[in-house]
Amino acid sequence: MKSIYMILCMFLAAGLLSAQPKTFLTPEDRLIFDQYLSYIGPYRHHSTDTLLEKTATFFLGKPYVANTLEITDEEMLVVNLRAFDCTTFVETVIALTRTARQENPSFDTFLAELQMIRYRNGAINGYASRLHYTSDWVYDNEQKGRVKNISAALGGTIEEESIHFMSTHRDAYTHLKTDDAALQEIVSMEKEINQRGGFAYLPKAKIASVAGRIPHMAMIGFTTGINGLDTSHMGFTWRKADRLTFIHASSAKNRVVIDEKTVSNYCGGQQSCTGILVAEIR
Repeated sequence: MKSIYMILCMFLAAGLLSAQPKTFLTPEDRLIFDQYLSYIGPYRHHSTDTLLEKTATFFLGKPYVANTLEITDEEMLVVNLRAFDCTTFVETVIALTRTARQENPSFDTFLAELQMIRYRNGAINGYASRLHYTSDWVYDNEQKGRVKNISAALGGTIEEESIHFMSTHRDAYTHLKTDDAALQEIVSMEKEINQRGGFAYLPKAKIASVAGRIPHMAMIGFTTGINGLDTSHMGFTWRKADRLTFIHASSAKNRVVIDEKTVSNYCGGQQSCTGILVAEIR
């Protein structure tokens, strides 16, 4: 069944390449993309973690801006290489890395990769088709062969708490405040997520002891005890010597940074942080 799913995804990706998705971007975004291709050229055939690392560091210092996808009434593919929130930083780095791997990398390829990563089954079909919850994002992209949740293999456990934050806090989301139809679609999406029986994560007490086994440039989501929510932040792990920190779009620093704190200390310093979800990039 999974192989059939992946074949369908490949056909969908091919279709996206031939029919450019409806996008929102600026001329500066296209210019930055061209600058990135020139920059990444010497690393295109290096290891995946090196390519991810070089792509992520290309954006060091870029501004943090919240809600970068909430700028159009109609759901469409928003491209922003000028500023990031924590999720769009992760999505952009992975999409660019996959684009750079192609024999003839192009902007259309990048758009297709970004759409495939950001949306359920790679298809834009309204607000609820976007992968809003990190655990759902990992699940969908794991089905597509783009990531692998390795939290259980690291000694993690299953988080079985119900996910419902968006539907129970509709006033916090521009597209849900007054749109009852969109709200019901979100409710249905949350129900589908909860029927899976939870997701694997690594409790905060275990992070330090297994930090040496966590790969460089894995996607990391900080799980949270906030009722109805799975994670509160995400980025990429960053290994320097024997220290495991992370690179992310930081709201505290207002820019993309390599954090000075270790992953363990960062999570341990936040009361609401319950652990981490670790997904290796494929």
